This record gives sequence, structure tokens and C-alpha cells, in this order.
Amino acid sequence: MAENSSVQTNGRKQTFTWTSFLFIAAAAFTVEIPFFFLGNPSGHDIEFHLYSWLEVLSQWKLGIFYPRWAELANFGYGAPRFVFYPPASWTLGSALAVIFPWTLVPSVYIFIALTAAGVSMFFLTREWFDRRDAIFAATLYAVNPYNLLIVYWRSAFAELLAASLLPWLLLLLLRPEIEVRRQTTFLAIVLACAWLINAPAAVMVHYSAALLLLVIAWQRRSPRVLLTGSIAVLLGAALAAFYLLPAIYEQKWVDIVQAISPGYRIADNFLFAHTADAEHDAFNRVVSWIAVSEIVVTISTACAALAWRDRARQLWYALVIWTGACTIVMLPFSAPLWNVLPKLRFMQFPWRWLLCLAVPLTLFVTIALRNWISRAALYLAFLVVIAFVWLHYQAPYWDYAPDLREMQDNMESNIGYEGTDEYTPIAADPSVIDKDARRVIVEGPAHAAIHVSQWNASEKLFTADMSAHDNLVLKLFNYPAWRVEVNGQFVQAGTLETTGQMQIPVQAGSNRVEVSFTRTWDRKLGEWISVFAVLLVIALLCWPSRFAAAQKTL
Repeated sequence: MAENSSVQTNGRKQTFTWTSFLFIAAAAFTVEIPFFFLGNPSGHDIEFHLYSWLEVLSQWKLGIFYPRWAELANFGYGAPRFVFYPPASWTLGSALAVIFPWTLVPSVYIFIALTAAGVSMFFLTREWFDRRDAIFAATLYAVNPYNLLIVYWRSAFAELLAASLLPWLLLLLLRPEIEVRRQTTFLAIVLACAWLINAPAAVMVHYSAALLLLVIAWQRRSPRVLLTGSIAVLLGAALAAFYLLPAIYEQKWVDIVQAISPGYRIADNFLFAHTADAEHDAFNRVVSWIAVSEIVVTISTACAALAWRDRARQLWYALVIWTGACTIVMLPFSAPLWNVLPKLRFMQFPWRWLLCLAVPLTLFVTIALRNWISRAALYLAFLVVIAFVWLHYQAPYWDYAPDLREMQDNMESNIGYEGTDEYTPIAADPSVIDKDARRVIVEGPAHAAIHVSQWNASEKLFTADMSAHDNLVLKLFNYPAWRVEVNGQFVQAGTLETTGQMQIPVQAGSNRVEVSFTRTWDRKLGEWISVFAVLLVIALLCWPSRFAAAQKTL
């Protein structure tokens, strides 16, 4: 090993120890120290995530282990949010709510996500650096400025969890010594995890993988790299098909275009973009200055690390090109790319690419700044930028323990919570609903005696003794996955034109009505694809070594 160089020249990897973990965990815990004095950060997405966790927890208690319909969204009219929002974050949050007091759950989640990010960076950097530098890189990545932005301003819990995938992605792409079959399989698992954690992050992960694969294939003069990557993408999508296929197919049943409505459009969220919404622009200034600080530091340290290029050429070029791509797509002149490349515009916020930029930032800082004082000074400079935007543009909002308990009370009392526009059924209009409406009412002049015996997220069962033929209107948004039976016979439900509520035609006399949320063909097919993909992954990982050795000789 050359003097003042941390590059591993003997090929030995640093072992992950409890000491490494404690440094990373301590950095993650430090981020949460203000919580003890100011409360829990109440970012843009806080209610969406916390209500989702409470909703899932309540459905688990009823034996619904994979929720699809959010019963209390839109104040009890429901929405299929769990069809479209990936399951990893709400499964973890709900599981933590089983173990910890509710008021501590967000803090525990943040701690786990930051620590996981740091651990993944350690496993990446141990390939090229000594233990001290690997620990530094891991702690820096765990508490990098964009992660702090997510924690204090955004509460984008799924995106925060996705940060742990990016180091694994780069590691798998840059390790040629891994047997091809295993490399492809592990890469597929990472890509599948991206889909199951956060859809915008999955888009970034896949575009980043495509870019890095092109760079690596060019450097190695090996088209097989592209083939391996393509197979991994397909296998990863198959693993996640139980979520991914319904999310794609059922988009036509919801108002998905609201995801790119004014304020959420790409053009409104480039760095330093200006709109008519002063609060939107204030946050945009916060994220823009943090982005500028990260871009400047990344480019500066990349230049300072130029001499390191000859020691790890593939890594250096991959990081440089990745940095350039992440920077370009955050600037307004990249607008044509956002309009042309598939699904890119549904990322909503170009500055989300800071999630990816954090990897080159961390590695270039670790390479270029060899002095611990300079490293500390740089991080202090980042904190100064964060303090500046905190004081000058927009301070974080805070929730206290009573605020979190109020959410819990709203769920337990069936009051419900506000829905999300893009997950609202296509014919529904949450703005005109009656929050205090009864579960079942008669639309017309007929009289009825209605008795509800069961009403949960997947089953509605009630009887209606009618004086005449009429329609029943349910406190429930209609959705194609609902199946209605009246006295054991299938009935085609209608949709109330004004609100989008379900209408059920019934006859005079006694009517036993059962409404159930069914497994549509897309969910069944997605589940079977995932089952076969899991079996294939197990077979690939357990394949006898003699076949692997024979493959390597081909």
C-alpha cells in the first residue's frame, strides 16, 4: 500500500465488526438528538406514511396480511393505495408499531434506515479502503446532507430506506470476480428490492444501473455485461411482479395523472425553479442550495482524486459519469430527457437524483480528503448550509407525542384520514364527500331497515329490508376489484355520479348484501410470476458448484 493511500492493493477485504456497526449507529442516532428537544420532524409525507402504517397494522389484526384497499383513506370511503405504493416501507413501519410504542416508531424507522445505508456503504468501500476510511465513508453516507433533508423536511420514509440499495448496486456491478450466475442473481434481488421499496427510487436505480452497465461494458470491451444486466432487470421485475404487475395494470382505475399535477411537475422542481406557490418555492430553495453544495463538493473532490484514477479505473470512471448524469438531470436544460425517457416524469422531482449523487460524493470525499480535520471541516460546512436554509428559507415542522397519538385515535375511532389524489378511484371526488355519512343509505324514496354485520377493508356484509325497489349507496368508493352479491347472486354495482360511491340495486323485501375485495387476474398472475421467480433464484443460488465451474470455462 502506497504512503497516505487507503487503496487496498493486496485484495484483502476489511471485516465488518461490531466496532464498525457502532460508529454507523452512533452517527444515525446523532441525527435524532434534536428529536428529544423539538419533537418528531413533520415532513411533507409524514401523514401518508404514518397513517399507512396504522392502517396496515389494523388489517393485520383482522388477518389481512397483504392489504390492498386502505379502508379509512378519504375519511372512510377508502382507496387502493396499497395496490400502488410498494410494500417494504409500510411493512417495516407496521412491524415496528407492533414492537415499540407508537410515538417512538418513526424515530426507530429512521434509525434503521440510516444505519442500513451506512452498513451497505461499508461493504462497498471495504473493497478499496482500509477500515478507518471504510467506517468514515459509511458514517458520511448514512448522514449525508440529502438524507438529512429527507429526515427533517420530507419524511419520505420509503425513499430513505432505498438509500441502502445504491452501494450494493455499484458493488455488484464492479466485482468481476463474482461468478456471473451469482452476480446476475444478486443484482436481480437488488433491483427487485428497489421496486418493493419506492417506485421513484426504483426508476433511478434502474437508469443508474443502465448507465453504469454501459460504462463497464465499454471499459471491459464486453457486451456480455449488458446481457447480464438485462437478465437481472427481467428477473428483478419478475421477483417483484406480485406488486409491480397490479400497480401497472390498475393505474387506469385511478387518477394517476394527479401525481404530475401543478407543483409536482418536472418543470416546477428543477433546481431554483420558480412557481406561483411561495411555500413550494421556499422548499425548492432549501433543496437547491443543498444540491449545489453537494455538486460542488463532488466535482471538486473528483478533480482532487484524479491521481487515484489509475488505481481503480472502473470505479473512478463510473463515479465521474454517474456524477455528471445526476447533475445534468437536475438542471432545466435536461427537460427534453424527462419528456422522452420512459416513466422518468413520474419521479416528479429532479432533485431526487441527490439520492444517487450521495454515493459519488461519499467516495470522492473519502479519496480526496486524507486528513481527518479536513473531513470534519467539510461536514461542518454542509451543516452550515443546512442551518442557512433552515433559518433563511424554511424551517422543518414538528409533531409532538399528542399529534402522533391523535393519528392513532383517528384510526381507532374510524374517523379516518385524508386520501392521496393519485390513488383515488377514477370516478371518485373526495372534495364533495360527507365525512359523517352512514355506511349504507337508500338513494331514492324507498324505506329500509339496514343492519350492518361486518364492515372492514376486504368485506362488507349487511342486510336491507326494503319497502320497494331502489338503490343502496355505500360509504365506499367504487373500484373494479369490488364484487357484489345480493342474496347470493352477482350484481353489477353502479357508481354515484357526484361522488364516485358504490350503488347497489336491490329489490323490495329482504336483501342480504355481500361486498368483497377480490383478487383480480393481474394480482393472481403477478403472484405466480413472483413464485416462479423466487424458485428460480433459489435454484440459481443453490446450483452445484461443479456446474458453476463448468460455466466459467465456457
